[in-house]
Amino acid sequence: MIGELAAISAAFLWAVASVIYATLGYQVPALALNLGKGLIAIALLGITILVQGLIAPSLTTPNSLLLLLSGTIGIGFGDTVYLEALRFLGVRQTLLLGTLSPPMAACLALFFLGERPSSLAWLGMGVTLVGVIWVIRERVSGDGRRRSPGSACRPVGDHRPSSSQAAQGLLYALLAALAQAIGAILSRVALENTPISPLWAALLRLLAGVVIVGGWGCLRQQIQGWWQAVKATHLLIRLLAAAFMGTYLGIWFQQVSLKYTATGISQTLSATSPLFVLPIAVLLGERVSHRAWLGATLAVLGVGLLLAQN
Repeated sequence: MIGELAAISAAFLWAVASVIYATLGYQVPALALNLGKGLIAIALLGITILVQGLIAPSLTTPNSLLLLLSGTIGIGFGDTVYLEALRFLGVRQTLLLGTLSPPMAACLALFFLGERPSSLAWLGMGVTLVGVIWVIRERVSGDGRRRSPGSACRPVGDHRPSSSQAAQGLLYALLAALAQAIGAILSRVALENTPISPLWAALLRLLAGVVIVGGWGCLRQQIQGWWQAVKATHLLIRLLAAAFMGTYLGIWFQQVSLKYTATGISQTLSATSPLFVLPIAVLLGERVSHRAWLGATLAVLGVGLLLAQN
């Protein structure tokens, strides 16, 4: 039950953070956002580890190397293309394509790890994903108020990109789903039946991701430009909030989930972020259809099936 609840908590945090990142994406490059959120989360995780007095794992062990590889693929590459997808497609469509990650992860786990979820678990995953897809396919409409193109509400509701933007966004979202699935598998292998703390796992993954993104920025001589793009106080405050919720707490909870439950179940529950986007949309003054709420109810029933197996 610990793993399942951690995954649901991560989904909520990622929902809030995704809305913030989508608004920032109109003003800040995806690589700059990825580097910034990573550095903030690393600092917070480092402080947390020091306060708890957790012993550092050996970086030469296979499990630590797997976590570093997981961070390189899932965070360094995966989060960057995810942030790009948010910019091109908006939150709703990006999360819709993100629902491909759980079946990808479940199939990879079945093939490489021999994880065979129970029939009830497969049913729960299927019902949850159908409900989530139903929610995202329902359009969220505005309340008639005029909004600027970069307003906070635009990424939650309908976002209609051009055909070229849609193609780019689709590619980025699919790559993000695959990278997240691979990253989850590698984390699961490293965390299963090992003493590595989820906090240290999150820190190692973030360190690897930041090194990749920062190294790329240095090679392209873009670091100064990234700082110029994000240094405005109002942007930094939003980035701090999103990094605290979505990266520091979100990745920490994800690692807890992967340590205590099967990969497919963890990824399915983590993909319920769209359910939490609905009340956020309402708070932002947007109208949500009854069909969307019915889809959310179906997804919650699926989550209940996953929790009931324990």
